Amino acid sequence: MKMHKETKYRFSKQRQLILDELIKTKGHPTADDLFQLVRKQLPRLSLGTVYRNLDALLQQDLISKIQIDGHPSRFEYKGNEHIHIRCIRCGKIEDLPFEPIFSMKDVKLKSEFKVIGYNQEFIGICPNCSKKKA
Repeated sequence: MKMHKETKYRFSKQRQLILDELIKTKGHPTADDLFQLVRKQLPRLSLGTVYRNLDALLQQDLISKIQIDGHPSRFEYKGNEHIHIRCIRCGKIEDLPFEPIFSMKDVKLKSEFKVIGYNQEFIGICPNCSKKKA
């Protein structure tokens, strides 16, 4: 095991590969998607190992879990600030650049809360679903 460069935690080969896939993907993969991707490099990998490592990465605050009713949970690396736009028909999620209306400093001045993050999501119908309906 090696130490992860951004944290104090030790990383197994499996955990590092899962994190690497999340960093390089532009999508928001499910645990099963990640299982299929990482299994190409580690054929003996189990789906349970993927779930355990995703839980550990969540606890280490390196990734986010996106839960949508009726759809499997999706995961993403917490590398850059952004907001989501989600299709209400198929559940597809895309990132949009984060353009704050006011800064985190403003929030701290207007509230006694200790700000640890934010969650903003736009919803709509993706181009593929729009074409299917027409």
